[in-house]
Amino acid sequence: MIADLIGKRRGIKASRGVFQILTWRSGVIMRMAMVTGLAAAGCGQFRAQVSAQHAQQDAQIRPAGSAQTDSNPKETAMTKHATGTFDVKITPQKPDNKEAESANLARMSIDKQFHGDLEATSAGEMLATGPDAKGSGAYVALERVKGTLSGRSGTFVLQHHGTMTRGAAQLTVTVVPDSGTGELTGLSGSMAIKIENGKHSYDFEYTLAEQH
Repeated sequence: MIADLIGKRRGIKASRGVFQILTWRSGVIMRMAMVTGLAAAGCGQFRAQVSAQHAQQDAQIRPAGSAQTDSNPKETAMTKHATGTFDVKITPQKPDNKEAESANLARMSIDKQFHGDLEATSAGEMLATGPDAKGSGAYVALERVKGTLSGRSGTFVLQHHGTMTRGAAQLTVTVVPDSGTGELTGLSGSMAIKIENGKHSYDFEYTLAEQH
């Protein structure tokens, strides 16, 4: 109902079959946009003056005929695909306190072995509800992956958000921003998971700066 109200006020059609509990994010985004707009309107002239002063100072300090160079050239980031298979072991966990028990949510541990372009292991935690009699339910999970991605070693964290609406599944698995370490620092992307004949496979579309 909240999503429908927001859709009528802003002309945005609410997506069906997806949780609309996150409407608070719209308010946050609006406030951020207002702050950004005020900053741009109120400080634009100030920034222009500062830029002009900096340019004048650089011209005075830099010897005649010298060219300005970038001592820290930007790394180029490229989008790539990694594919392969994985084995997964899901182990149910018992609630460890009264609050967790009263929540009546299933908690499970995740143990994975990735093969292919991603040679790694992962460990994580999952919370799930359902599916109910109508075939609806949801789960969320976090798993820390450790290994090599196309020859580059490090760790990163994957976030899962899955919903089941009367048998129709929707799943997103994305890299948690800034979770990459080692040679995988700066990694971003999303992973599609397929299950065919009881076997699991992945298609990982990711972006990572090239090494120089």
